[in-house]
Amino acid sequence: MHGSAGLTGRRTECAVLDDLVKAVRGGASQVLVLHGEAGVGKTALLDHVAARVGPCRVVRAAGVESEMELPYAGVHQLCGPLLDLLDRLPTPQREALGTTFGISAGPPPERFLVGLAVLSLLSAVAADRPLVCLVDDLEWLDRESAQVLAFVARRLEVESVGLVLAARAVPPSLAHLPSAEVGALPDPDARALLDAALAGPIDIRVRDQIVAEAHGNPLALLELPRGIGPADLAGGFGLPAALTGGIESQFQRRVDQLPEPTRRLLLLMAADPSGDAALVARAAQRWGVDRSAFGPAADAGLTDEGVRFRHPLARSAVYLAAPADERRAAHEMLAAATDARTDPDRRAWHRAAAAATEDEDVAVELERSAGRAQARGGPAAAAAFLRRAAALSPAPAKRGVRALAAAQAEVRAGGFEAARDLLATAAAAPLTDQQRAQADLTSAELAFVTDRGHDAAPLLLQAAQRLEQVDAALSRATYLEALSASIFAGRFAVPSADVRAVARAARAAPPAPAPCAADLLLDGTALSYDEGYVAGLPVLRAALARLRSASTASGDDLNLLWMAVTTTLRVWDDDGWDALSDRYLRLARETGALGHLPLALTARAYLQLFSGNLATAASLTDEMTAITEATGSSQAPYGALGLAAFRGDASAGPALVSATKADVARRGEGVGLTFAEWAYALLHNSLGNYPEALAAAERATAYPQDPGSLIWAAPELVESAVRTGRPSAAHDVFALLTDMRVACGTDWALGIQSRSEALLTDSEPLYRSAIEHLGRTRMRVDLARAHLLYGEWLRRRRRRTDARAELRTAYDTFTESGATAFAARAGRELSAAGGNTHPRAPARDHNLTTQESQIARMAGEGLSNPEIATRLFISARTVQYHLRKVFTKLGITSRTQLPRVLPTR
Repeated sequence: MHGSAGLTGRRTECAVLDDLVKAVRGGASQVLVLHGEAGVGKTALLDHVAARVGPCRVVRAAGVESEMELPYAGVHQLCGPLLDLLDRLPTPQREALGTTFGISAGPPPERFLVGLAVLSLLSAVAADRPLVCLVDDLEWLDRESAQVLAFVARRLEVESVGLVLAARAVPPSLAHLPSAEVGALPDPDARALLDAALAGPIDIRVRDQIVAEAHGNPLALLELPRGIGPADLAGGFGLPAALTGGIESQFQRRVDQLPEPTRRLLLLMAADPSGDAALVARAAQRWGVDRSAFGPAADAGLTDEGVRFRHPLARSAVYLAAPADERRAAHEMLAAATDARTDPDRRAWHRAAAAATEDEDVAVELERSAGRAQARGGPAAAAAFLRRAAALSPAPAKRGVRALAAAQAEVRAGGFEAARDLLATAAAAPLTDQQRAQADLTSAELAFVTDRGHDAAPLLLQAAQRLEQVDAALSRATYLEALSASIFAGRFAVPSADVRAVARAARAAPPAPAPCAADLLLDGTALSYDEGYVAGLPVLRAALARLRSASTASGDDLNLLWMAVTTTLRVWDDDGWDALSDRYLRLARETGALGHLPLALTARAYLQLFSGNLATAASLTDEMTAITEATGSSQAPYGALGLAAFRGDASAGPALVSATKADVARRGEGVGLTFAEWAYALLHNSLGNYPEALAAAERATAYPQDPGSLIWAAPELVESAVRTGRPSAAHDVFALLTDMRVACGTDWALGIQSRSEALLTDSEPLYRSAIEHLGRTRMRVDLARAHLLYGEWLRRRRRRTDARAELRTAYDTFTESGATAFAARAGRELSAAGGNTHPRAPARDHNLTTQESQIARMAGEGLSNPEIATRLFISARTVQYHLRKVFTKLGITSRTQLPRVLPTR
């Protein structure tokens, strides 16, 4: 039985692939992962697709074991023929690909920015003509290319792009994508394939033995009979020895029967299967092998007519069976034949493989290759070069320095286990104090990205102290990072590196001779934790003023901006929060800093929540979700948690709180626990469930070592304590609010303190004072809550007319904001005071999908299609497709109509 295109026994697989091509030609995007053991026929199925694409354009790539350490080698194979359309990409994406491919110079791009650029490039190509991308041997792709392809595969939607990936097993990064196993051929198909491959008759016993040995593997069925004599096939009683040992053994037996020059030639091809015939010929000539050696290899069915093996298993059989000294000799010949000017990295890799002992010259060359890999945005490749350079370093000191550099590259590449091993190698070397401090920094960074708080602060503190005498500026920057990490760790910090211990150590460090904004931020933060909130306030304000007045910012300022934004909250500076969170988010987007983008989006989303712009906050939260999905990262759902709390979502809120608490406890992120309990208290205050709110607020405020983290939880504790008849429970926290009000004097601080004191004292002037102060801020939800509390107070004193005015203001603000539970609470009070809520007709959503809602909101905010695509990690073509559906569902014809018809939620 033969399948389509002559593939025996693959009717089902061919039908699936034919349907995929048909869908792509019809305008859809399709992804399929073919997986199965070596030799099962995955490459033949890719060839089938290539032969059936019709008008589609086809590009192909294949993982090559020798190129696994060359950054973006697989992406270059796939996208190289498409670079004529590079000008269609947005500037940041075009520059990222240009740097990656060595077309232009620039800073190393974030790998997910490269992924977005590849997605946009494929979409641009498909806009002219449907595109089918075929990628073989996925397991042998370089790490950067594998990450980019996984990213693209998850984000394809309606670009008319087909992506078929072949691998021995489905990688975890592709586990949720459509896949098809290419299994063994059934016995009837296996016999049919064997019969078709044989030139003459075969004894039934020999045929059955071949079929049994092959286990339905097509490659085995085609390769095992090779070398069996006619007599054996026709009716010999003994079973041929060639049938034992599997496919690789069969390949190796054929190699052993070849003349020595041909075996050398095959070893050269196996050591560098780049397909560069000229390179192999030059290396062969150096090894005394002439072109006549090619013939026997092709006759034995091991190679094609050029310099490629017929199957990767043949290559691995040749390479692994060769003695170590012969493998080194082959690499030496290839290194000598490789042009050091045009292909220095491949030459360095071959020289390293040829080295039998430590060799400083080779190590230096590998270091240069690592530098080039870093410049192209390939930290995994840089780590590989540096790791090999360390192994070849004769001097222990240089071995340690190179191992440390390799560890730093592995952390950036996500190779955390490899980084730990390399750091252990570096620790055993005679490093300088500065180098040991750098090792501490790298260990801290590794701890922070893998466990977010348990170990980062003490390691950063250790590094900062070690750096004091060798690099004072770096020491102070590290102290600021240590403070940041200890704030994150919060109640989970180890006593020797909690926020107060780090603050005391930072204050004892040598001062900056000419303090910059970062120095002021460090000094003010350390002072506020060591001597008290009030002591550090003037210095922190000076730091924030210096940062706000700065005209430019670079990617190096991202850590500083995160700390600055959190500081604006601690000093009750809502204008600073707005200005610096906006700058932080813009810089993170412009630089493609995916490590910072979730933090920047969270900071900006919460400003919008407190400002009453819940729809904008939802858009930012959608963007956070898109990043998480695109990168496959895990992060506590802070954005969704805040939205649920402000909306009063009783169905989703508790589950989000539980998920957040479990996640931050696992990672040792104590500030997240405070955050989750605050959200739970806010949620239940909005619902009027005050006992639950009080319990959560007490848990949120149970870590007094960090007063700044309590500014949101404290008002929730005061309100819930008063409403449950336990005002004494809020005594200590109210005293903290009073101290902050006296020190800060901002309208935000004064308004919250007045509102809380009004609840505790039943003071009408204080309610009015709260409304007056909060009315001068951008904190619309806090202002509406002040109107609500004052209106409730007035109604209980039977001043119904006055109450209705306050409650009406609160109700309208909550309704416009989308704070549903607070709006319902205000509506009940308004009705009880004799007023009407006059609910608005709900805005039309016409069953928009989640993604359609995301895109519609962003378009309504004035973003262009490329800007929306960048934020949601999809193509601009997909954005346009969904916008057309949005317009149809909403019955509009213009983007300018979107704000009018979109629901506020």
